[in-house]
Amino acid sequence: MAGKVPSDLAIAQAAKPKPITQIASDLGILEDELDPHGKLKAKVKLSILDRLADRPNGKYIDVTAITPTPLGEGKSTTMVGLTQALGTVLGKNVICCIRQPSMGPTFNIKGGAAGGGYSQVVPMEDFNLHMTGDIHAISVSHNLVAAALDTRLFHESRQSDEALAKRGVKRLDIDPETITWRRVVDICDRSLREIQVGFNDDKLKDGSPNPIFPRKTGFDITVASEIMAILALATSLKDMRERFGKMVVGMNRKGDPVNAEDLGVAGAVAVLMKEALMPTLMQTLEGQPSFVHAGPFANIAHGNSSIIADKIAVKLGDYVVTESGFGADIGMEKFFDIKCRYSGLIPNAVVLVATVRALKMHGGGPAVTPGAPLAPEYTEENLELLEKGLCNLGAHIKNALKFGIPVVVAVNAFKDDTPAELEMIREYAVGQGAEDSVVTTHWADGGQGAGKLAEAVVAACEKPSNFDFLYPLDWSIKEKIEKISTDIYGADGVSYEPLAEKQIADYERAGFGNLPICMAKTHLSLSHDPKLKGAPTGFTIPVREVRASVGAGFIYPLIGTMSTMPGLATYPAFMKIDLDENGEITGLF
Repeated sequence: MAGKVPSDLAIAQAAKPKPITQIASDLGILEDELDPHGKLKAKVKLSILDRLADRPNGKYIDVTAITPTPLGEGKSTTMVGLTQALGTVLGKNVICCIRQPSMGPTFNIKGGAAGGGYSQVVPMEDFNLHMTGDIHAISVSHNLVAAALDTRLFHESRQSDEALAKRGVKRLDIDPETITWRRVVDICDRSLREIQVGFNDDKLKDGSPNPIFPRKTGFDITVASEIMAILALATSLKDMRERFGKMVVGMNRKGDPVNAEDLGVAGAVAVLMKEALMPTLMQTLEGQPSFVHAGPFANIAHGNSSIIADKIAVKLGDYVVTESGFGADIGMEKFFDIKCRYSGLIPNAVVLVATVRALKMHGGGPAVTPGAPLAPEYTEENLELLEKGLCNLGAHIKNALKFGIPVVVAVNAFKDDTPAELEMIREYAVGQGAEDSVVTTHWADGGQGAGKLAEAVVAACEKPSNFDFLYPLDWSIKEKIEKISTDIYGADGVSYEPLAEKQIADYERAGFGNLPICMAKTHLSLSHDPKLKGAPTGFTIPVREVRASVGAGFIYPLIGTMSTMPGLATYPAFMKIDLDENGEITGLF
């Protein structure tokens, strides 16, 4: 492992990336298929899919992880390092597909998501801040739907059916108590979780109270928007437009669903999102092409980059490396059961990222807190603590193998990890059914530090697989929730709040029961409780609310206290971000 490594930002700013037109040309993208945004990033037009339709697909690799500490375990960094190793060390034609980061975590605890050290996508400032404006387009589109919804409530409370009809509007008679469509903003802001709107509309013309306003609602973070999920799951412009029309905002007083098509707003949303459907082409520090597209959270939404980016990549590259957010219990399960259903793409291998640090935490080690020094248990050899925590790695290996895909464990090494600790993980992982367990130093050494991992992944891609989904779609909503809870999380069962019971009944009556499930739960435990580490047992998964993301194509249960709007930390990352006297960004990580 190399000596002292500069900051992520310093490494990125010292890089000399190739012009994006050269990256595109070397990859086989034609000039008229590219829409440059400056010299170092470009949108790729969807017409490329028609040209490449008959080309065979390359190997497809999903990078996931064990249950992380609050610091993260370097999954994005591993994905980029593996991509660099496949390209630089093994000489493979490789592409990585990575999510665009939300500015919520960028300005909070986690920081950016371009990778780290000498395994990054560059320019990292562009990657982490605005990029090509896709997330802004989602925010505006989502809030347009919210405005259309409240506007319809307002006018229907004041006008007769005849007056509405004269203006070309049909009464929808939405029940305000059933509305699930909230507003969004792409920053962490806990004070917006619950709000009231419509204070100026509290009286009707005759002075009587308005039965609609004020109305209780709230904000979600933009990356939890159904429009973000649709961007990631759409397979074409036509498909995206149709999905926007199906977005359910609530129910009418007869119990029938009301969607964005009913509101007359779906077409305008499609217009706002048209450019966002094109993935953005960037590059790694070592010059491998990277598609950056969509950014749904994994603990709230489905946590995977776009189907469009993957479909283009598997036609252009011999190897494609993509990433599922957070642990394999969340992002990987949703990758298989939601994304693979809609894309038709099945991975050849799963890479499961682990760290000694996280496994010691799962063995009962002290709390790991962002901004605080690590306890000695994490910086000194402690085989007993590590051994106790290996059960978390074992649970994730078994979960991946349930889908019939070969697994390679990547141990993201830190400077204080000892040979005995790393060997203990290797022996355990192979004993649990992993094809291999490889120590990587890509953060400090770039692609060279992941060379052995690349070799193991290439070998795993040649292994036979027997992929299958966790559950069939014709099961009931509860059956699917309970299958995920017991088989993936290790729960004894599931409990449902009265609101969740009613919502499930409403959605099944409306014909939405055949959709896959996208569980919204903590990423800090296999269970619903962040305090339960390792591979917990004897717990029940509590479902408090269920939403229907019909346009995206999944049912969305909220588990326990899971919030769709994160809050800022006491000392968030934005406090260190600034410009120097030369206008260069400082403090971004």
